Amino acid sequence: MRIFRYLASDVLTHTLAVAVVLFVVVFSGRFIRYLAEAAVGDITAEILLPVMLYRLPSFFELILPLSLFIGILLSFGRLYADSEIVVLRACGTSSAKLARLALVPAVLIASVVALLSLHVAPDGSARARLLLETPKAAENLQVLASGRFKKQRAGRLVSYAETIDDQGVMHNVFVAERKPDDLQMTITLAQSGEIIIDPETGRRYLELRNGSRHRGHPGAADYEVVSFSQFGELIPEEEGSVRSTPRIESIPTRELLNRSDSKAKAALWWRLSLPLLVPIVAVIAVALSKTDARRGRYARIGPALVIFLVYFIALTQSRSLIEADGQVWPMVATHLVFACLAALLLFWEDLSSRALGVRRG
Repeated sequence: MRIFRYLASDVLTHTLAVAVVLFVVVFSGRFIRYLAEAAVGDITAEILLPVMLYRLPSFFELILPLSLFIGILLSFGRLYADSEIVVLRACGTSSAKLARLALVPAVLIASVVALLSLHVAPDGSARARLLLETPKAAENLQVLASGRFKKQRAGRLVSYAETIDDQGVMHNVFVAERKPDDLQMTITLAQSGEIIIDPETGRRYLELRNGSRHRGHPGAADYEVVSFSQFGELIPEEEGSVRSTPRIESIPTRELLNRSDSKAKAALWWRLSLPLLVPIVAVIAVALSKTDARRGRYARIGPALVIFLVYFIALTQSRSLIEADGQVWPMVATHLVFACLAALLLFWEDLSSRALGVRRG
């Protein structure tokens, strides 16, 4: 029991330290990106911090498995480097028992990850999306004060609205856009317009009403003029932006259980895979943490991180395959392959010694 408390405490301490460092790195990076979006008017500054707070569970469901993996490597690596594991092995503690001791904090972390991925993170994503889909948050053109021009897309798009009412409806709208590859200009004039959010996809559209669209090259006489009563244009979202999170991420897990489409199935299996990932990588970390005083406690971190990265990439690719054809076997096979790899690495020394003994015999 004392050995268990000692190992569990050391593993959890290292895991917490690594999680704090990873959280600071991830949170600061995302915050800087979202702050840049607020600076150019893609989102309002008032909802920036609440959206970040609602997205925290989504960060931690990915941070915690990696933190536990690195925490076990650091903890057991120190024990090997200080010859403490050698003493435990001399007292009859086998590799399997070390793995069982490490699985206890791993099961605790897996339970937290399961709570985050299955309930807390989808609820937080739904709340964040609700904030982003309010009329005041769906801005882009609406953030301008009435009667001021706004540049977007590196100056290739200029927009203007004479007045904007309390409901976010713009009046007397002017939009000028130039393609990046040539000098073709597109100028749109409309009596009114507003930003509409598609309830199915969550994508934003600029909807203009009662206007005309002029397209051509400056100095030429072959302009194309089109009049319209209603015109809609998709507002592009940059990869990694605050609005780029798929809508499926905000759907509750219990609703995903009742859906049979491939995207819902992929999202459900992804949420189930995150807690299942934890005990498997914990055993891999225990197996790869073996070192000695000469090599140091950090000797195996590089190869171990490569295995973790391959595992995670395999899971993401499996999710893409499920979205494509609805078959869940790629993700199940991925977990089985790495579970077998974990067992092989854990018992590699025993298997090797037995094989050598059979050859000598």
